[in-house]
Amino acid sequence: MEKEKLIRKYDKQVKLYKGVCNNRTLARWRSEITKSAYGDVLEVGVGIGANFPYYDSEDVRLTGVDFSPDMLESAKQTASDCQINAELLQKDVEELEFEPDSFDCIVSTLTMCGYSNPTDILNRFNRWCRNNGRILLLEHGISSNALLSRVQKIADPLFQKTAGCHLDRDMLKIVEKSDLQIDYTARYWSDIVSLIWASPVQ
Repeated sequence: MEKEKLIRKYDKQVKLYKGVCNNRTLARWRSEITKSAYGDVLEVGVGIGANFPYYDSEDVRLTGVDFSPDMLESAKQTASDCQINAELLQKDVEELEFEPDSFDCIVSTLTMCGYSNPTDILNRFNRWCRNNGRILLLEHGISSNALLSRVQKIADPLFQKTAGCHLDRDMLKIVEKSDLQIDYTARYWSDIVSLIWASPVQ
């Protein structure tokens, strides 16, 4: 999908994302992963700021990145409501560069499905994260259930075309192929949802 078309698609989905983010189960997972964040935090694909309520506003200095201007406008309001110290950047993560060792923690929630090369993105995280820092991931991917995974594989081309999202990626294998070290995982919904705590290897 052409990047400009994808950006326009996300711009149109702000209200939809606000509804989805009210889901209690998803909110619990967001809280579970983001409570490990501290210090200088980079969040990629920040969207409408759905994770902001779960950060420790006294301990987190947030840099949030998203390529959708409409999403970022909503995120600015969320940051203000949550009293989060946030710098929000309209950037494409796949074209973004930071100096090595720029952040204590890097957070990604439900973004790896959309990147053309997620392993490359994770390797960037490895460079950008400081020693003893944390990479915190909440992602969806292929199920370990044979029937569900078959449905995901069938539906993947449609989701890729309409939303720029892959349903059939094995997130654990993708992280294992990257430069990161996996410290702990928690998986839900027949392994469709993965929470991954990882560390940089430098």
